[in-house]
Amino acid sequence: MTALQEKPKAVAPSGPPPRRRGKRATALAGTDKLVLALMLGIPTVVHLLFVWIPTLGSVALSFSRWNGIGGFEDIEWIGVGNYVEIFTEYPRFWPAVQHNLIWLGFLLIVPTAAGLLLAVLLDRELKFSRIYQSALYMPMVLSLALVGFIWQLIYTPDGGLLNSVLGLDKPVDWIGDSDINLYAVMVAAAWRHTGYIMLLYLAGLKSVDPALKEAASLDGASAAQTFFRVTFPVMKPVNIVVAVVTVIEALRAFDIVYVINKGRNGLELLSVLVTDNIIGEASRIGRGSAVAVILLTISLGVIIPYLYQTFSKENRS
Repeated sequence: MTALQEKPKAVAPSGPPPRRRGKRATALAGTDKLVLALMLGIPTVVHLLFVWIPTLGSVALSFSRWNGIGGFEDIEWIGVGNYVEIFTEYPRFWPAVQHNLIWLGFLLIVPTAAGLLLAVLLDRELKFSRIYQSALYMPMVLSLALVGFIWQLIYTPDGGLLNSVLGLDKPVDWIGDSDINLYAVMVAAAWRHTGYIMLLYLAGLKSVDPALKEAASLDGASAAQTFFRVTFPVMKPVNIVVAVVTVIEALRAFDIVYVINKGRNGLELLSVLVTDNIIGEASRIGRGSAVAVILLTISLGVIIPYLYQTFSKENRS
């Protein structure tokens, strides 16, 4: 009885002994932290050296009068004198502002409408659509300087392509005539810009839900009504991107006019005035910096609302 009353001994499990839970591993090892620091640090340093420091330096120099000769002790600080001179006495400033506004309006209308039309046509899965996309986008790959050189050959009065095709008795000086050269150059800029706008709108059309088009079709809407009342409003983010890109493209236009005639004789732009004042013969760094600050302020007036809308939308989502 005593043997039967004894408690049975616990039998050890036959499986492997349980592993002790070690310390929690760190999120990043030492090597990973070094790589991350380099990946973040190097672009940050480069961005500060080549973007923010020159920008802040331009803002500071815009309140000075300096020809670039000598050290910083030779800088004469004149307050807002450069800005007063630019707005009241600088004869090339207001024509440059007018030309930039005309440039902006032209790019907002002509290349945007042409790019949207091409995107709608290519969205219908035409035959050889990939080839058409590549051919239409190809000018965007070219630099503005090269575009200016190409169109300079087209616009040449004697032996140029355009005058040869038109066959006029008196060749037109498309570049030398200050009454028409701005519009001739804008056509060249629009030729380059249209392919980019087409690509943006084509991406926007691909992202539209086909169910929306089908629902509009079932309600009896025509193709035009479906596009303008359903598809186009849905592409509002793409329209904002197109507007911002076009404004930046209009404000930074420089290469094409500088290649043609150094931005003179009817082709004055704000970006050209910056270059002429800073690296020109007079070397008026203060006035050139003031023009650059004005150009930066106009650009930020468009970019900041776009960034605010983008990030506020992300926070709401």
